[in-house]
Amino acid sequence: MLALAVPALGGPPYQTDDPEPTDYKHFEIYFFDAGTATRSGSGQLAGIDFNYGVAPEFQLDVVVPAGFGDAGVVLPVGFGNAVQGQNAITLGNVQLALKYRFLHQRDLGVDVAFYPRVFLPAGPGNSGENPSLFLPMWLEKDFGAWSTFGGGGYQIDRGGNNQDYYQLGWAVTRAVLPRLRIGAEVYYQSANTRGGLASTSIDGGFTYDLTDNLHLMGSGGPGVQNANETNRYSWYGALLLTF
Repeated sequence: MLALAVPALGGPPYQTDDPEPTDYKHFEIYFFDAGTATRSGSGQLAGIDFNYGVAPEFQLDVVVPAGFGDAGVVLPVGFGNAVQGQNAITLGNVQLALKYRFLHQRDLGVDVAFYPRVFLPAGPGNSGENPSLFLPMWLEKDFGAWSTFGGGGYQIDRGGNNQDYYQLGWAVTRAVLPRLRIGAEVYYQSANTRGGLASTSIDGGFTYDLTDNLHLMGSGGPGVQNANETNRYSWYGALLLTF
């Protein structure tokens, strides 16, 4: 059975996250779909990513995904569980996170945030899994229309055949039109199971402002390391509501 590298819902539409929290007393709600294909099949996640600015510089994040995949395919560690049977649908791991930005570009030239995330097994198919914890640090620097951000962290996951692993990513984006921003990223993840393989992916993405409160975004690209086993290609799409 195969662990798929579905995008980690970091800084949508990218796997790499950024340190900027949701504005105080404001909401960001993503209605998303993401997936990965390998030579053994494909896995897919769809759900809601709910963000709220609970205090200045603090963002609360709750993600509730459902997984869908081919028989014998395992959704990614930290997101889902073994899919039982052909085209089965199962509740993925519920995620709870709190982002805290403690350094600012206006003071030291760079934004920096700590963004711990807890993954809680949910649904009957997750009964054999244990909670896991991701501990990342994210940085960002803006240059006019350009923005570059990245970082990474360590995931503690010791249930079953899982093992601790780390993730690293970096992205560059640019505003090319008043409502359109495009970008690209490189993302790496070490093996997350005993005897598993590391993966590296390259993605391109965009964000388009349909209105001041409604935004369309997407990303996708190929894997370049152990691609047949981990990520021949992956995708992410979302409709974002802000208010």
